[in-house]
Amino acid sequence: MTLRSWCCAFLSTLLLALGAGSAKAVEYGELVEKNGTWRFQSTEDPIFKLMRDKELITNEAYFKASAQTGKNWIEPADAALNQRRELEWNRYLKTGLHLPDWIDLGLEQRTRFESVDHPWRANQAIGNGGMDDQIALRSRVRIGLGGDRPFRLLFEGQDSRAFLNGARGDFQDTTTVNEFDVVQLLGSFTVNNVLGTGLRTDVHFGRMTMDFGRRRLIARNDFRNTTNSFDGFHWQIGQDKTWRIRAFATQPVVRDDVRLDQQYHNQFFWGAYLESKHFPWFQVDAYYFGLNDQRLPNGTTHRTYSTAGGRLYKEPTAGEPDYEIETSWQTGHQGVTDHFAHFQHLDLGYTFNLPWTPRLVFHYDYASGDRQPGDSQNGGFDTLFGARRFEYGPTGIWGPQSRTNLNSPGWRLIITPAPNWTVQVKHRVWYLAQSKDFFSSSGLRDTTGNAGTSLGHDVELRAQYALSANLDFDVGYVHWFKGSYFDNSAILTQLPAGGNKDSDYFYASVRVRI
Repeated sequence: MTLRSWCCAFLSTLLLALGAGSAKAVEYGELVEKNGTWRFQSTEDPIFKLMRDKELITNEAYFKASAQTGKNWIEPADAALNQRRELEWNRYLKTGLHLPDWIDLGLEQRTRFESVDHPWRANQAIGNGGMDDQIALRSRVRIGLGGDRPFRLLFEGQDSRAFLNGARGDFQDTTTVNEFDVVQLLGSFTVNNVLGTGLRTDVHFGRMTMDFGRRRLIARNDFRNTTNSFDGFHWQIGQDKTWRIRAFATQPVVRDDVRLDQQYHNQFFWGAYLESKHFPWFQVDAYYFGLNDQRLPNGTTHRTYSTAGGRLYKEPTAGEPDYEIETSWQTGHQGVTDHFAHFQHLDLGYTFNLPWTPRLVFHYDYASGDRQPGDSQNGGFDTLFGARRFEYGPTGIWGPQSRTNLNSPGWRLIITPAPNWTVQVKHRVWYLAQSKDFFSSSGLRDTTGNAGTSLGHDVELRAQYALSANLDFDVGYVHWFKGSYFDNSAILTQLPAGGNKDSDYFYASVRVRI
């Protein structure tokens, strides 16, 4: 059985085998509204209940731990920096160890199996050329001090490893491996009512991860096995969820697969970000980011960029259309070469008020490329420290597309067939924006432009199931129908054996948090 057939069979079986669990009596819960209907939802956690029944914790500890979820969540030091879903889960280990509220302790471990055939990267030209398998492990530990006090401290360590990657030509770099390192080591200070105005302000200092906006330019990596970090300062001020202003001045942390990561004195990254949610149908972001990267002695690689842009959007709501528009413009220099580039994004979606709450979205992305190699103008857009899995597909040992030299329309259908289930199908068509520039980070380039711009199209299937915030599963399959670009003789000579043939990618992961 081919990889493609096996992946389809596995995914189909998983989707059919699991469904909604049977209803059962609960000790307590809450009324929640979904799509205009109120229903009773259990708020009881079975692990906490088991710990109480086995007399590992008292009744008082049980009710206290159960209450510290949802609205009563105790914020960690990085709550204003990152997506809440990345930080919030029931702390079984902390509860079992009878730690006080001012101490936070959490462990996370994710294991993912990945497999891809017919690799296309130029640096895989020696060796593999057939199928590349990998097991990626990412383990994190969080230790926080301060509880809900104004001043808090946080340490987060991460160990990222990959196995089954010893053959020549297998893909491995610092996006897959980063052993025993510090992702976050920071302090935060919070004032919830500045001078009686009702405004909240936060200051963060140290090593931190950050999410901004839709995470296209700055992100705490989710799917990727390693994580972007920054050393420096971050400040924000805002009013509830209505608006906030953020500013930061940092040195990006440079990852090393074995040694401790470090920052460099000649690399700086700073910026400001405004979020306004005054109107649900017209929410606005505006930003400026500056990058001065002069780490390498070769002056032609120095990056001095200014990136300014904005974002207009409406959140998806059942029975209503939604949209998102983002535009980013870059100016500056790459060495002695002038740099001018841009990125444009458009989403048009509609969520149907039907069973399974289907949402259909049409996408379009354009990221400029370099029009003429060797001239005085560089036009390739730099995505800075952004994430791309949520938009373009899995990264890991896959991830052929990125926000540079890209022209891509597509669509996506998302359904929720059962509680805690999300199933997606995505189709996108891929072109180079400029035929003479590099194809993403593949190392492939035809400086004559004769290979054209057609990279083909892909179809992705993805199923996610969250038993709870502490245990979730993620399975996906992608088939890439490669375009005429890969059949050109200039590109064929750069490809690994069979790299011009269609590629299949499959992954299955499980994440456990305690």
